[in-house]
Amino acid sequence: MTGAAEQPALSVRSLSKRFGERMAYEQISFEVGRGEVFGFLGPNGAGKTTMVRTLGTLIAPSAGSASVAGVPLSEANGVEIRRRIAIMPESPGLYQRLSVRDNLACFADLYEVPAPARRIAEVLSMVGLAERAAELCGALSKGLRQRVALARALLSEPQVLFLDEPTSGLDPAAARDVHELIEGMRERGVTVFLTTHRLEEAERLCDRVAILNTTLRSIGRPAELRDQLFTRALLVRTASALADPAAVFASLPALEGWHAQGDSAYLLEAADISALAPHAVRALVAAGADVLAVEERRHSLEDVYLELVGERREEAAR
Repeated sequence: MTGAAEQPALSVRSLSKRFGERMAYEQISFEVGRGEVFGFLGPNGAGKTTMVRTLGTLIAPSAGSASVAGVPLSEANGVEIRRRIAIMPESPGLYQRLSVRDNLACFADLYEVPAPARRIAEVLSMVGLAERAAELCGALSKGLRQRVALARALLSEPQVLFLDEPTSGLDPAAARDVHELIEGMRERGVTVFLTTHRLEEAERLCDRVAILNTTLRSIGRPAELRDQLFTRALLVRTASALADPAAVFASLPALEGWHAQGDSAYLLEAADISALAPHAVRALVAAGADVLAVEERRHSLEDVYLELVGERREEAAR
């Protein structure tokens, strides 16, 4: 029998949600491992927040099945699931006229947290707010209020933490602080389900990502998705334009194609960049070129996202 530690933290099978005539998401299937940071990406209206609300037992799916923290998703199991998870929405809804500590005390009481004073001290230390516990939430910056919201979500020691746009509206320094907290959750073995519009954030934090646009467009590690969609390429820069680049590149082993990138830069496409690079450099030197730089041209997660979401938009426009 499979032990609880070996079961996925989330298992979603053919899940769909319809609101009247509108389909929020359709036939979604994926699994999330325990301790994984899993990114759920997509444009506005793609169904991301609706999925969080579904898995968080706030709304029921229209079709399909799921398990959350090892518990089958059903109305009867709602309380048991909520004991094992926490949700941090984009707008956390703190009591502005209460102190940080009093806010946490209110929610610790609602969650029936054992030894609440000790647990409040622990989560304040985790998010770096131990010295600001007596300050009113209304007097804090948005970034610090997000820390309070995260502390609140951690009170019940959740196995799965849902973060819905946790850095929305934050400046870069505050967003970086939230990133460090998320990485700390991974180190503690907490499964993090992250929705975000910040693709560089997802690329930095997530073990795997799913790209959603009502239906699931793709899922995998960012590097895997890049390799599936794009040919790898080597960008070569020379001091001046090559007189006959076609002759220089014609005999290169592993080369699948090339094209100029301006007057003195060339993009060489190949499945195996490491095999191509030394041959390319030797050919350029033999041709008398002054080589300024040779580097792999890497597509970003944003490129992957736009390719997949753009494909979906083109289909919808037909």
